[in-house]
Amino acid sequence: MSILVTGATGAVGSAVIERLAAAGAEVRAFTRRPTEYNGPAGVRAVGGEASDPNAVRAALEGVDTVFVLNPVTPDELNQGLTLLTLARDAGIQRYVYLSVLNAETFTDVPHFTVKYTIERMIEQFDLPATILRPSYFMQNDAALKDAALHGIYPMALGAAGIEMIDVRDIADVAAAALLRRARASGPLPREVIELAGPDAFTGESAANVWADALGRDVAYVGDDLDQAEAAIAERAPAWAAYDLRLMLARFHRDGMRAKAAARGTLRTLLGREPRTYADFVREVIDGVK
Repeated sequence: MSILVTGATGAVGSAVIERLAAAGAEVRAFTRRPTEYNGPAGVRAVGGEASDPNAVRAALEGVDTVFVLNPVTPDELNQGLTLLTLARDAGIQRYVYLSVLNAETFTDVPHFTVKYTIERMIEQFDLPATILRPSYFMQNDAALKDAALHGIYPMALGAAGIEMIDVRDIADVAAAALLRRARASGPLPREVIELAGPDAFTGESAANVWADALGRDVAYVGDDLDQAEAAIAERAPAWAAYDLRLMLARFHRDGMRAKAAARGTLRTLLGREPRTYADFVREVIDGVK
């Protein structure tokens, strides 16, 4: 059993690797800078660009299970299709793919459509995969602490409601799915699992969570998408800021909510209640990693 984890140094990928290593799995971390990788003991770093077929071929040698996580980049689609095609050609029959909630409906949001296109490839070629569709990550809001300390919640979430989920819960589910597939005697059926937290938050209600945790007023910045895009562009490329603007526009219109059954499914998969946004915010304020 050898599991290749792509996106190995990101929030989700690194958490998945920690869980797999703790379970005694043989893990390979795919990273652009393998000599700088500092993961759990026993994890082997394999390197190269995800868009380089030769690097991907080398990383897949001897692997039987793959965690497919493609970061949001201009060539995300190429990276995802290259990895899956080469893995399929290598005869690999065990996959977990990290997609996104509403991938099939937010067709005007580039990184959502990319992920749904990769889902369609998985379906068309009947790859034995667990497709995870998580909602908005709570950890996206960790960087908002300074703004909240200055009395502002700056993420323009709108009023339709976003069921945020903690990255650690995603990693728990992903690692369990990888181990289940890796340990199975043969390929398991394809499945799609929506992952969303227990509560839906608007911009106003998210601001109120920060206010309660800080014991001071925190105001929601509002729904102005021009302002939101400009703020994101201060710390991200223009293409990414526009992509996220389109995502926020869909949040305003449709929200981001899983099917009702998803809550029970998540509790069953975790074997406990999912982490709450209020608990997450308190951890950020207290400096808990």
